[in-house]
Amino acid sequence: MNNVLTLIADPAAADLDDSTVALARAALKDLGAETGAPDWLAGGIACDVPFDGLNCDQADAALHTALPGRPVDLITQPVQGRRKRLLVADMESTIIRQEMLDELAELVGLKDLIAGITWRAMNGEIDFKDALRERVALLKDLPVESLEQVYGRVELMPGALALVATMKANGAYCILVSGGFKFFTERVRATVGFDEDQANDFEIADGRLSGRAVEPILDKDAKVAALIRVAGARRIPIRESIAVGDGANDLPMLQAAGLGVAFHAKPAVAAQARARVERSDLTALLYAQGYRAEGIQAPRQIS
Repeated sequence: MNNVLTLIADPAAADLDDSTVALARAALKDLGAETGAPDWLAGGIACDVPFDGLNCDQADAALHTALPGRPVDLITQPVQGRRKRLLVADMESTIIRQEMLDELAELVGLKDLIAGITWRAMNGEIDFKDALRERVALLKDLPVESLEQVYGRVELMPGALALVATMKANGAYCILVSGGFKFFTERVRATVGFDEDQANDFEIADGRLSGRAVEPILDKDAKVAALIRVAGARRIPIRESIAVGDGANDLPMLQAAGLGVAFHAKPAVAAQARARVERSDLTALLYAQGYRAEGIQAPRQIS
C-alpha cells in the first residue's frame, strides 16, 4: 500500500492497545480507505497501519477527530521515502528540556520576564530577532562563568540520544540548529552525537556579557538555509530529510523538510505543522520512519 499511519504512545506508559488501532482502522475505512494488517513496531508503543485510497491530509484530519482523548500520537505519510537520511533538529525545548536564556535570566532575577518574552516569540506573537536582542540586553554584565553554571542544568529530552545514535548508525547525517547560543549548542552536539551545530553568539567584553548578540542573528530563515545547505552538500534530496522543533522559528524548516515534526510545540506551531508529537518522546521520530524497537540504539552512558 502507498501510505502508512503510525500510532505512537508515550514509551513510559506503553498504553497503545489493539482497541485504539482498531478504532483508527475503522476511521480510515469509513472514509473509503483500504487498510492492511497492523504491524507492531514496539509492543504497547508503536504500530503501523498501511492504507490506500485516501490522501494523507484527509486521513490525518479524520483520525484526530476519531480518536479524541486517546493517549496516542498519529503520523500519516507516504511509504516511499519514509526512512530519512538527514536530521535537522532544534535544540531548546526539543533536544534539551531547557530554554537557556530563561535559565540565565534566573541568575539576575528576571526569569519570569524573559521566559514570557521567549514564549511569545516561540508562539510567533513577536519578532524572533527583536525578542532575542531584548532578552540578551537584560543579561548585560552577567559574568561569562554563568554560562558554564547554567549549562550544568541541562537535561536531555527523553529519546534524544537514541534518535541521533540510531539515525547515524543507519547512515544519516544529523545537525543541530538553534536560535540560541553556540556556547550551549557545541556542548549538546558533542554530548548527543550530532555531526554539526549552528547557533548565535554572545558578544563578550572584559569577561562579561555585553548585552548584545553577535549580528547577524540567526533566525527561522537561517534554519531553513541550514537544511537546504546540508542537503545540497551531501546530495540528499529534501524529501529524505526529517526536521523537528517546537517554536515559530522552526516552522519554515518543518514545512520544508520531507517530514517536519512539531514536538510538544507551541499552539501556533502545532496548528500549522504537517506532523506533531504531543505525547511521546523523541523516539517517535524513529517509529515514524519505520524503525522497530529492536533496531533502536540504546542510549550510551554519559560521563
